[in-house]
Amino acid sequence: EDGQWRKSIHDFYTFEGATALAKHLRNWEGGRLVVNIMDMPIKCPVAPLEFLFLADWHFHKLGIRDRVDLSLVTPLPGAFTKPRATQMLSSMLEDKNIKVVPEFMVEHVDPDSKMLVSYEEEEVPFDLLVTIPVNMGAEVIGRSGLGDELNHVPVDKHNFLSEQYDNIFALGDAAALPTSKAGSVAHFAAEVFLTNFMRYIDGLEMTEKFDGHANCYIESGFGKGLLIDFNYDVEPLPGKFPLPGIGPFSLLQESEMNHWGKMMFRWIYWNVLLKGKEMPIPAAMTMAGKWQ
Repeated sequence: EDGQWRKSIHDFYTFEGATALAKHLRNWEGGRLVVNIMDMPIKCPVAPLEFLFLADWHFHKLGIRDRVDLSLVTPLPGAFTKPRATQMLSSMLEDKNIKVVPEFMVEHVDPDSKMLVSYEEEEVPFDLLVTIPVNMGAEVIGRSGLGDELNHVPVDKHNFLSEQYDNIFALGDAAALPTSKAGSVAHFAAEVFLTNFMRYIDGLEMTEKFDGHANCYIESGFGKGLLIDFNYDVEPLPGKFPLPGIGPFSLLQESEMNHWGKMMFRWIYWNVLLKGKEMPIPAAMTMAGKWQ
C-alpha cells in the first residue's frame, strides 16, 4: 500500500495524516470516497461518522456532491455500536445518500485496483480511501506483559485495578474497558479513579464505581450536530441535556444548538479541562431528561 499512501489512501488520526487528507480534498474532483473501519476498538466511535457528515457538507458547498459517492465500510452490524443510535444514525446516513456496508472485515487492500477485499472475498472499490485504524495500546504495555493482544491492560471495569496485580491501575486508552476510547470516558474515569485511589492508599475500600459514562457531540454538517450520552448498561436515548425537559441540548437528535454546544466545548477544553477545573457534568450518567 505504500505506493498509494497519502495519495489515494489516507488517514486523519495523525497531524500529518489530517493535513495530507485536507490538502488532497481541496483539489479532489469527485469519485468514490470510502471510509473504512479496519476493526474495533477505534478512537472515538463517532469520528468516522462525523467525517462523513462533514464530507457531505463540504462537497455540497463545493457544488460537486452529485459527483461523489460516500460509503462507510465497517465490521459492525450497523453505523454504531448501540441499537437505537445505530437506527437513528443509519437513517441520517441514508437521508444524506451515504451508503453503509456492514459486517465487512478487511483481509487486504489492493492499491493497484483500488479495492477493499474482505475475508469473504467481497470487494468494495474506491477512488479515495480513508482508513480508520485500530486503537492499539502502547508498545511498552505489550513488552511489560501487562496487556492483552491489543496492548490494553485488563482491569476491573468499575475501579480500574489490574486483573493481574493488586498495585497497578489503568484507565483511559490504556485500559481494556467495554466502553468507548473517547476523551469524555477518560475524563469521567479519572474523577472516579481519584476518589478511589485516595482511599486505596489509605488501605480503605474503594467505594466509587465507574459506570462507563460517555458523552459525545457529533458534528453533522450544515450548522447542526447531535449529542449522545450513555454508559455500560444504558444505550444512547433521546431526551434533553443537561437540564431535564429544558436542555438546551437535544439527545440523539440533530439540532443547531448541539452544533453550538460542540463549538462551546472547544473553549471549555482549553480553559477548563486542561487547567484541571471541575466540569459541571457528573462522572456518573443520569437518566434524568432521557426518554425510554
